[in-house]
Amino acid sequence: MVLSLLIGVGLALGVSLFATAVGFDRERAFYPTVLIVVASYYGLFAVMGDTAAVLAREGVAIVTFGLLATFGFKRNLWIVAAGLCGHGLFDLGHARLIANSGVPAWWPAFCLAYDVAAGAYLAWRLRGSKIVAVPLP
Repeated sequence: MVLSLLIGVGLALGVSLFATAVGFDRERAFYPTVLIVVASYYGLFAVMGDTAAVLAREGVAIVTFGLLATFGFKRNLWIVAAGLCGHGLFDLGHARLIANSGVPAWWPAFCLAYDVAAGAYLAWRLRGSKIVAVPLP
């Protein structure tokens, strides 16, 4: 589990630093897209290892985080930072909420670490005014 956490944090920081270095995160859509992608993996796991009913339950969570990403993109990127951290909390309790046999044992810890690190990095970028939180008129 510790290795999953370390790899999740390392990968999130690596991706985020790369996005900053090449300018990907200057676009408002970058972190909302990351939130949508990380939320969608549970759907993939449901397709790989479970039933349509499990996919439907995962779909509710995917749509919820997708709407949060969209709302944050349109209104304020702080919502997206909170959404990423919130998805990390979702990872922490996922197995209690949705029984999905397709989820690898290491995934919840990895995704928790990735999500929280990515959300914290976005918050750091927003706090330092490196990224504009609200859309320009």
